[in-house]
Amino acid sequence: MLNDGKTAEIVEFFYPSDRLPQRLDSYVGQTQSLKLSRSKTKVLIESGMVTVNGKKALHHQLLNAGDRVVIKLPLQSQSEMSRANIDLDIIFEDDYLIVVNKPAGLTVHPGAGQSSETLANALINYTDSLSKLSGQDRPGIVHRLDKDTSGLILVAKDDQTHATLQKMFSERRISKVYSAVVCGHLKEEFGKIELPIGRSRKERQKMRVARDKGRAAITEFRMEKRYRLVDFLEVRLHTGRTHQIRVHFAFLGHPVLGDPTYGGRQKWLKSVFSAERPTAARALDIMPRQALHARILEFAHPVTGRIVKWESPLPKDFRQLLDFFEEVE
Repeated sequence: MLNDGKTAEIVEFFYPSDRLPQRLDSYVGQTQSLKLSRSKTKVLIESGMVTVNGKKALHHQLLNAGDRVVIKLPLQSQSEMSRANIDLDIIFEDDYLIVVNKPAGLTVHPGAGQSSETLANALINYTDSLSKLSGQDRPGIVHRLDKDTSGLILVAKDDQTHATLQKMFSERRISKVYSAVVCGHLKEEFGKIELPIGRSRKERQKMRVARDKGRAAITEFRMEKRYRLVDFLEVRLHTGRTHQIRVHFAFLGHPVLGDPTYGGRQKWLKSVFSAERPTAARALDIMPRQALHARILEFAHPVTGRIVKWESPLPKDFRQLLDFFEEVE
């Protein structure tokens, strides 16, 4: 077994040459050293954590002599996570999932520089019914939002729901709509940005448009209103790459307002015509973080199949920013 960073343990084996072909889930479930039930194996396969000969596995596929099987097992935390008494804005909850309206400034799960006051710590304080599929440091966490992005986030209560939601995300069956304010004015009132995204070579905490080795990323946008100095947009994600919206609009020369990482703060302020600089500075004072809000989630419920939709109203700082631009029009 190999340690894959902090979140997973890698199990690799080759199917014995002296065995007849056998279903993957059945064989793994019968391998005592792995200590995986057939149902647990199915969850891992459906969440994309099992490959056969380098390709994503199917739970019903047959293994043949020499097949190389790789399984990513979520690591168990060495110490129990601390509980954080943080009030959660629960938009929806049933036996399978929770929808949380996350405020800006709240980190989703423990990581470098933030180990206890996170959404994950608050969730284990709220309920003991959370999926363990992503490891004990990320209980129930199906996807994430940046610390300074506000809005809706999905939490799974059990591993099967978690695996199904992850699959739905990968197959683009979950609609995610954001509200954003970007610096300057786009040429078009609506459009689609299709540019691959990868990690920056120079700064590992940043992402970049990477036409060489990036992963496919698609961002669709529609103009809500054009204000003095900025555009207010509705943004729809078709993929979920790290910092996707922020990277795409920064690449176009229109970073998300207030985003210091990708040029939406001091760099933008310096670029504004001097007569307009006080207006820009005031906007940045009102919005101390990136003007990005995860506003809508819509999908077919993973258990009931019923179409569900939730919408989070714009938070106070976002509304104040738009009100300010209305006043200076």
